[in-house]
Amino acid sequence: MLRDLPPPIQRALRTFGPALGVLAVQQLVWPVKIGWLVSGLILGGLGSLGALSLALVWRSSRVVNFAAGDLGTLPVTFVLLAAEVWKLPYAVTLGLGVVSAVVVGILAELLIIRRFSKSSRLTLTVATIGLGQLLTFGALSLPSLFNRVPKTLDLEAPFELTFTIGAVVFSANDVMAAIVSVVAIVALVWFLKKTDTGVAIRAAAESSDRAAMLGIPVARLGTIVWAIASLLGFATVFFSAGINGLPTQLGTSFEVLLLALAALVMGRMTDLVCIATSSVSLGILAASIRANSDDSLLMPLLLGVIVIALLLQRSSTARVDDSGASAWSQVEVRPVPEALLALPLVRAVRWGGALAIAAIALAFPYVGDTGVTLKGGAILIFATVGVSIVILTGWAGQVSLAQMTFVGIGGAAAAWAIQTRGLDPLIGMVLAAVVGAVVAVIVGLPALRLRGLYLAVVTLGMSLAASAALFTLDVIPSGSFKPTPVILGRISLDSASNRYYLALAVLVLAALTATAVRRSRTGRVLVALRENERAAVSYGVSAVRVKLTGFALSGAIAALAGATYVLQVSSFRAESYEAGASVAVFVTAVIGGISTVTGAIVGAIYLRGAQWILPGNWQILASSVGVLAILMVLPDGLGGVIFKIRDAGLRAIARRTGTEAPGLLSVAEHDVLAAQAAPKNSGSEQAA
Repeated sequence: MLRDLPPPIQRALRTFGPALGVLAVQQLVWPVKIGWLVSGLILGGLGSLGALSLALVWRSSRVVNFAAGDLGTLPVTFVLLAAEVWKLPYAVTLGLGVVSAVVVGILAELLIIRRFSKSSRLTLTVATIGLGQLLTFGALSLPSLFNRVPKTLDLEAPFELTFTIGAVVFSANDVMAAIVSVVAIVALVWFLKKTDTGVAIRAAAESSDRAAMLGIPVARLGTIVWAIASLLGFATVFFSAGINGLPTQLGTSFEVLLLALAALVMGRMTDLVCIATSSVSLGILAASIRANSDDSLLMPLLLGVIVIALLLQRSSTARVDDSGASAWSQVEVRPVPEALLALPLVRAVRWGGALAIAAIALAFPYVGDTGVTLKGGAILIFATVGVSIVILTGWAGQVSLAQMTFVGIGGAAAAWAIQTRGLDPLIGMVLAAVVGAVVAVIVGLPALRLRGLYLAVVTLGMSLAASAALFTLDVIPSGSFKPTPVILGRISLDSASNRYYLALAVLVLAALTATAVRRSRTGRVLVALRENERAAVSYGVSAVRVKLTGFALSGAIAALAGATYVLQVSSFRAESYEAGASVAVFVTAVIGGISTVTGAIVGAIYLRGAQWILPGNWQILASSVGVLAILMVLPDGLGGVIFKIRDAGLRAIARRTGTEAPGLLSVAEHDVLAAQAAPKNSGSEQAA
């Protein structure tokens, strides 16, 4: 029907239709007075600057920039603290902030983003997560550098002005925010359409290789784009701080990021006018929902908006996916050649190493106190979560930023079964695994049409929606378990050692299951679909069935880890499953090596160990530096280092014993071994 309309009307509907649709829903379901509408209009205008920052980076490099908010938070925190300590006037504070934002954007692009210019777009997107954590660490550390206690920082308006619309009071900061939003949007559109640099940025966005062949300085344009993106992020945070203040004790607000992402997908990722108007309409919707005291509904609504918008744009998203830009992939670990496995030395080292690891794991509760034992159990549980990420992301290529949501669903199911229904903890764990598998399949159905970058956005929204609306339901029991759960009427979980051994058993079960699946046809097909889905389907593979199997298995293992976790802490705590926790466990898997079970365990040891050793904010530094260092230097993660050491040892044994080792020795080395073996063979023949 849209195609039958005149072209100008079609363009107008594509540009303004999404925003009008949101406003229609708002007026029908959450009508408010004019004061709240104006407040939402102002905050939505500021939010549009953040959404345009995302759009600008997307247009230039096809990357979802998860560090968009942090690019502005760091310079704003700096200038507000400087203004408070040094008594700077408003104009100087604003000017210093603009310069700081530009510097932050340039340094981020030169030192980090440019290092991934030849990497896949999804790898670069994960790098922006690490960049965001690094900037968050900087913002959280600034108060101590200024000898200030973390608190909410306020921005004084440059002039006195107060007026009321309805029951809402507005100040000069609101007026400044409205003016700056309009000016910034107009200036950005003019820059991209009317200036040579803007036209070059648009040309490079279409094809960077072709633009480089035409003499366009693509690298320099990337620096300019990130500087502008940082400046837009600064404007969003700076003027929002004038209205609501800036809490320095918190990191990145994922809720604000989700609002910007929703506007981005409503505008088809590139239509700046549609993105800006959609952001304004979402700001009005958010203000109306809050005015009606329905805060828990906002995140699920935004998730619905993102899913519907992406599914309606499936054809365009599929083209990006088919280019291979959004598939997560790491080098698969080589199996040990059969000829080497037959050597007594290799068998001895292999079994000896396995027995040593088993002995250390079993003896761990006896070498430390209760606190150390509980921490060891936590490592095992999060390693189990890492195994679920290995299946879904490392093997199936589906990026999930909501894995802790599946963990929380499993924990909630187990808590309900054990506390509310009085069932045996073992039954509660089985129920949790089943519920996790079912929910993962339900999530996987629409995810079959989305991959990589888009699925990451959807799962982030899912994590926020679950935190806001699902884990706060009254049906989920809260507080400590009473009495202490007893497994099969015989094994009490009142001791730290019993909880540790339960977590160890669950990890071993998950690791063995995942390893068996990887060696099966299902595992091989999962990897084949990740590498080239069209080629795999051409051989008669059922992509839908295999992908849903991967989702179900990953969800079941994550939910089983959630059930183990609630038994470990003897309670269900909704704050343990927030969006930040999901991002953290994904980063942990990347650091360890997202393609191997060993990597999942090593990553859990790294991140949890850093949380024990390092205080507060320094834990964020360990995570951010860890993921960036891994992506830059060790793309196969810390687990990959272990397997490289293993391969080096096997290579030395193969050379010393003259054993053929395909995949470990080069062709030339095999030729040398064959030449050395030839005289022995000929001599044997003559003797015969």
